[in-house]
Amino acid sequence: MTILHDPTSERSPLMRPRVAPPSSLDGKTVALFDLGKIRSDEFLDHLQARLVERGIDVIRASKPTNAKPADPDLVQDVARRAHVVVEALAD
Repeated sequence: MTILHDPTSERSPLMRPRVAPPSSLDGKTVALFDLGKIRSDEFLDHLQARLVERGIDVIRASKPTNAKPADPDLVQDVARRAHVVVEALAD
């Protein structure tokens, strides 16, 4: 079993088992999550265009700044609405 470290807080790390990725994105919704780093929106814009070309549903979410954790309500909303999440870091 693969265990991933949850990067949301260094003060109280949480270990969770890895969720198996879907075999296909057909019929799935992909969330593109902007963590607020410079130019990450450019990467996500490009990725969104490529996904939409393939007929994949995309939703966007973002943190207002990279310096603070994402609001728990935002994280729960993304988890509820999407099957797959891509988080963007860029510099």
